[in-house]
Amino acid sequence: MARTRLRRPAPSDGPDKRRRFQEKAGLDAGRLAALAEETDALPGTGWCAGAVVLAGRGPFVAVEHPTGWALRYGAYDPETGRGTELPREQWLPVRADTVFDLASLTKLFTAIATVQQAERGTLDLDAPAVVYADPRSGLVVDHGITVRHLLTHTSGLRPELPFYEHNTAEHTTLLWSEKPLTEPGTTHLYSDLNPLLLERVLRRVTGRPFDALVREGITRPLGMERTRFNPPRNWRPRIAATEDQRKPWAKLNRGLVHGRVHDENAYAMAGIAGHAGLFSTAYDLAVLCRTLLSGGAYGPARILAPSSVAMLLEPPGLGFQVGAEWFMGDLATSGGRAAGHTGFTGTSLVLDPVTDTFLVLLANTVHPVRRPPDNHPRAAAATRLAQAVL
Repeated sequence: MARTRLRRPAPSDGPDKRRRFQEKAGLDAGRLAALAEETDALPGTGWCAGAVVLAGRGPFVAVEHPTGWALRYGAYDPETGRGTELPREQWLPVRADTVFDLASLTKLFTAIATVQQAERGTLDLDAPAVVYADPRSGLVVDHGITVRHLLTHTSGLRPELPFYEHNTAEHTTLLWSEKPLTEPGTTHLYSDLNPLLLERVLRRVTGRPFDALVREGITRPLGMERTRFNPPRNWRPRIAATEDQRKPWAKLNRGLVHGRVHDENAYAMAGIAGHAGLFSTAYDLAVLCRTLLSGGAYGPARILAPSSVAMLLEPPGLGFQVGAEWFMGDLATSGGRAAGHTGFTGTSLVLDPVTDTFLVLLANTVHPVRRPPDNHPRAAAATRLAQAVL
């Protein structure tokens, strides 16, 4: 498969030149304009404070459109049910290169890192996970959970544990001592414990910290320079704020979270975890999409063999969700092969091997406070892209 790098319209390109660029990508310019307009409307509906939508096909980034505010509120007022706005001069607009807290999109990187180690023979996807348990975890019982069960969320483990209530030394013991609720391999039960255990497995078989594995195996070779755990303080003006975390609506009293990981468990794990913690931009994620659609290669770099990419993306998916119409819209039905994930903070990513398209929608839906889940804007954006395919 081709290793062509992504191409984008120049910032100085006028409407006519952009339209020709979009048509060269095999996408309808009118449908893409509607995608941008509908994204512009999202802050006004209250779905988010701000967002970036990026869509493309083949090596072309056809739309890269920011809207709204990366930072607007300083707090949430539970009495009025509204955010308390900062002085207007302190608001930060969303830009195309705004960095967002990816939340559960981090799980995709965990899955890729796991399959990379399977390629290298350091772990077996069908081996019992306890084979890779740290001896310091105490007595670990084999419940029949394999590495593959962890990747496919069929381990039977409960959705989460309150690690933020325990000290760091207890986290690994809590994970390995957890018993499945259902027979492993029989039921799909989405759980943060699965990628957290995978992270421990990876650390055990490589002897490397998890953030180093992601950096050395994925982000650095692909040139994803704005993707990392624990972004430095000087990135803050480019980072989208998330929630005013206070009890009872949050699990911790942290105040406004801006530039630090939103997820309470990842925060308790020093910002580096297998289920959450990564920050990134829409364009960096588009590079990852292009890499997977190109069989694991991008430019001169190869991070996975084509056979490994196929394992990740073929139903039911390893770490990736496949054919999930609830957030993939009509891309999920175009060929039944669309794969991707969502994140609690308002993030999502979809790539479709059938149409060779990709869609990244990053938003701060939890700014200034978390809301009930609403995936309609994600599905609508994916449907617009599916309709744009010529």
